[in-house]
Amino acid sequence: MVPEAMPIPNVPLIQGEIPTNPSEVELKKNNDGTFRVFINGTETPIHGVSGVKHPGLLERLKVAGGNFVRTCGINDLEVKVHGDERLIDRAYRLGFHVMVGIWVGHQRHGFDYHDRAQLEKQRQHVRESVQKYKDHPAVIMWGLGNEMEGLTSKTGEREVWKELEVLAQIIKKEDSNHPVMTVIAGVAEGKIHSIQKFYPSIDALGVNYYGGAAHAGEALKKAGWTKPFALTEFGARGFWEVKKASWGAPIEQHSSEKADHFLSHHMRVFEKLDGKELCLGTFAFTWGWKQERTATWFGMHLPTMEKLPQVDAMTKAWTGKWPAVCCPTIKVVDASFYCDTVAPNTEQTAYIGIKGALIRKMFNPLQYDWVVWEESQAQSSGGDEEYTPPSFPELTKVNGKAECVFTTPEKPGAYRLFVTVRDRQGGAATANIPFKVE
Repeated sequence: MVPEAMPIPNVPLIQGEIPTNPSEVELKKNNDGTFRVFINGTETPIHGVSGVKHPGLLERLKVAGGNFVRTCGINDLEVKVHGDERLIDRAYRLGFHVMVGIWVGHQRHGFDYHDRAQLEKQRQHVRESVQKYKDHPAVIMWGLGNEMEGLTSKTGEREVWKELEVLAQIIKKEDSNHPVMTVIAGVAEGKIHSIQKFYPSIDALGVNYYGGAAHAGEALKKAGWTKPFALTEFGARGFWEVKKASWGAPIEQHSSEKADHFLSHHMRVFEKLDGKELCLGTFAFTWGWKQERTATWFGMHLPTMEKLPQVDAMTKAWTGKWPAVCCPTIKVVDASFYCDTVAPNTEQTAYIGIKGALIRKMFNPLQYDWVVWEESQAQSSGGDEEYTPPSFPELTKVNGKAECVFTTPEKPGAYRLFVTVRDRQGGAATANIPFKVE
């Protein structure tokens, strides 16, 4: 049975007509010598997220204490997130600031940086995008490109950086109020040196970083970077960074382990480690949900809108306080077949331990949902869209409890047993167990 979606929180809104005068933005050092975003003269650390495309997610961000939203493409601004209200307008009414993403072509997607027609079309798209949105008061910064330099490149192609310089100059000619940030994958010294040489008009660097996110500032300083930066994607360890089962399935952290990483990475890169003086703030990934290797690897919410512990962690980071009601905390996930091979059509058991489960049972019983999914065979990279593999709910024989009994699939192959725990107060926790049938 699919749970009903959680209701949208009731939060205060800015009323009246949306102004047409733009926000004036500067990136400069504060009295402590730390780079910050100054919006209409007010110092504003970035407490941001990406992946806000579904109705209700912006309101949940307001409750959690966030203040910035990052998009990857210009069309995201037009997504309807409350009735007929666009994301860009709803963001303004909720008091959010938007780093507006403008997509820049990827060579791995077929974009040719030697093709004059493609370059001119892209330049015109950038020009028209800036002209259309530059006077909206929610617009704070232009996010020019996302990982377009190549995921494995140590330097990025110089043609890419040269073209970004052209595009940045187009933006600055059209709009003098908002700085330009370009987002790259990870930190490599050669890549930083290439940006400094071929792309001098960049105002700030965005870095997508996962396992090493806490050390982004240190790595940038070591590479000679002196301008401000933001951690533009971070969170759980990536599927390319974790241990794998013998058949190659990456082992996903459960949601409470992910929450620890979210909080630790933010605090260390923004407040504690060397390089923090360059850090404008962070964007947690992803505020919604998506299928990428699994349905739960990167999401901070379930499709039914329950928050996961990663949201609680960022609430603590942004506000200094934990939420009044936190998500279920996973203590242990136990199964004899964890990352092991089992025979087809055999009965198996698994168990998940939740902190304070006995007390919750008395006052607020938890809901447990166990289901077997086929392992994704996707080999996509860079967040490209993936198909959702099939699930087999009929295999679960004992469900709804902390202990699950299920029958393994008849068909040989790789699978995962997923468990979702809901607390009926808008919180949830997730974990999964890889196994192979042969």
